[in-house]
Amino acid sequence: MTKKLWSQKHPFFYFCSVWLKRYKRSLSILFDANRYARHRSQENLPFVVKKHQSVLIRKAEGVDLQLQLNKVKNLSIAIQTLDGILIKPGETFSFYQCVGRPTVSKGYLPGLELSRGEARAGIGGGLCQIANLLHWLVIHSPLTVTERYHHGFDPFPDNGRVLPFGSGATVFYNYRDYQVKNETPHTFQIRLWLTERLLEGKLLINEKLNYFYHVYEQNHQFLKIEDQYYRKNEIWREKRDREGKNLTLSKELVTKNFALVKYVPEHVDEDQTIPE
Repeated sequence: MTKKLWSQKHPFFYFCSVWLKRYKRSLSILFDANRYARHRSQENLPFVVKKHQSVLIRKAEGVDLQLQLNKVKNLSIAIQTLDGILIKPGETFSFYQCVGRPTVSKGYLPGLELSRGEARAGIGGGLCQIANLLHWLVIHSPLTVTERYHHGFDPFPDNGRVLPFGSGATVFYNYRDYQVKNETPHTFQIRLWLTERLLEGKLLINEKLNYFYHVYEQNHQFLKIEDQYYRKNEIWREKRDREGKNLTLSKELVTKNFALVKYVPEHVDEDQTIPE
């Protein structure tokens, strides 16, 4: 039997653990060498690297509709700090250096968040939808992901999912951040906005690239190991020549995913072992 951490034994210890990690992260930021992206512009850079959109309200069994409506409000507040951000050469984009701590005083509401192995309500819940969209945009670009966390479990069955499983990012103030460094000579810009049904975004650049990225999934599988269900896959990307009839210039593994599943999948491979 797995021994429980102190933070898993009682809410008080969990609270203490969270604030200790937040304090350590705040302290580390004071002494790190990153030059964080802080400047915003409402004038679009001329070229589009990638666009994407995601549905705001999804039907999921057992999910309180009010939490999803609250999430939309939370997204609208966070977007005000992110939309228009310029990532200049040598700069690092940090989700929480832009957004700050989601608090009631800023207008954030209880929204759905994945925490301690469960889907539950939390102030500012739902901001991962922005992080998911940003990561999808970024992995279609030459920007370098320097900090990214994935969800530790899969809470709901796919319902209109467009992107491959595990291609997003999770954030939790402030020690589970999403950070990207611009190691190119180009300037990039993040644009985000809401419509009635969608969260939309695009990544812009000041100079047209002569290549693009194709991102795709491989080796997707549901597993049953003893009495638990798991999901795994791989996310790959190819760098392709824009002018040479999509000639593949390089291919790389972006990430491998392996997560506990909280529902019963339709198609399962049984009698498997957990991969190392």
